[in-house]
Amino acid sequence: MNSNDEYFGRMNDPSAFSFLKGPCGDEMEFYLVIDDNKISDIKYYTEGCGYTKLCGAETARLVKGKSIGEVLSISSAEVMNNIKNLPEDHMHCSILAVSAFYGAVADYLLKS
Repeated sequence: MNSNDEYFGRMNDPSAFSFLKGPCGDEMEFYLVIDDNKISDIKYYTEGCGYTKLCGAETARLVKGKSIGEVLSISSAEVMNNIKNLPEDHMHCSILAVSAFYGAVADYLLKS
């Protein structure tokens, strides 16, 4: 199981940030750089399982380059459907990733 590491990591000075700990114990962080109301850069960080990493990477891939208005429709179901063979007992990983992403969006909206 390989996740796309293009989006994996942390940022020093993001426009917005979120941290969330899931009921499974995995933690997810999202960092956003927003320019002209568009996500110009995004990173996620987790020390969670491989499926949590895959869901974080897919969430980032789905939203990079899109406007804040466009990303408000992303769902955990969309992330799940884009990851082949996501086991049923790891579907909560997509909820963790999308929820943490929305936390970063909320952080941005509350600051602007």
